Amino acid sequence: MSSKLPEWLRPAARKRPHLESLGRELADMGLHTVCQSARCPNLGECFGRGTATFLILGDACTRDCRFCAVEPGRPAAPDPDEPRRVGEAAKRLGLRFVVITSVTRDDLPDGGAAYFAATLHAVRDFLPGARVEVLVPDFRGDREAVRVVVSARPDVFGHNVETVPRLYPEVRPQADYRRSLEVLRLAAKLAPEVVTKSGLMVGLGEEDEEVLAVLRDLRAAEVSALTIGQYLQPTRGHALMVEYVHPEVFAEYDRQAREMGFTRVMSGPLVRSSYHAEGLAQG
Repeated sequence: MSSKLPEWLRPAARKRPHLESLGRELADMGLHTVCQSARCPNLGECFGRGTATFLILGDACTRDCRFCAVEPGRPAAPDPDEPRRVGEAAKRLGLRFVVITSVTRDDLPDGGAAYFAATLHAVRDFLPGARVEVLVPDFRGDREAVRVVVSARPDVFGHNVETVPRLYPEVRPQADYRRSLEVLRLAAKLAPEVVTKSGLMVGLGEEDEEVLAVLRDLRAAEVSALTIGQYLQPTRGHALMVEYVHPEVFAEYDRQAREMGFTRVMSGPLVRSSYHAEGLAQG
């Protein structure tokens, strides 16, 4: 595999100017973004639009997924003031659509569900008109944790399956595909009015039919919003990228997903879970 990026994978905006402004402002507030921690290729574009995805519950993850640039480690105790600071930051930045995600916190009894709910409430306290999307871990399948988050009434409940089941032992060894589907199914059942969203990466060696099988599973779990993007290997120590998937393939995934009944689809090489999340939420 050539290390040279194809033309369609070159980000639309350079990173540096926006990292020095919005990035510094968020750091001064003691906040993390997944945009920086996960080395998102769209960071410059999104920071340039004044948008960011807040990463709560620290920046060290209790899992070691082989696709992810977020560092594994022993997380610090949750900061009880973090929800307020996220709400304050969202207001200061003038956001209309706020995305909240987290590292996986298997060390916490509820996986961090209460902090998701508290952060969502804090954002709405500071910005009553804002719409909020949450992108949650699997909470080890804890149904009560899912209920706590859904009861806070996010506009979008997201949880990513990330890849096809065959690749889970290599790419997501501490996760479980069926468990993730159950989290999504439960969220859709508890709050049918909330948009349920999931996403996956391609380029890890999956076959087209495996991708389509995942899409059928997601629809069966009542997921209505979908993202599909190109996996880019963060470092040599991460899971091997097998291929650059051509934009025409992404377009075909988009077409077939809509035929299956997904009402909101974003499929393309640079697509990530929270990329243009506001537009996807609107359908």
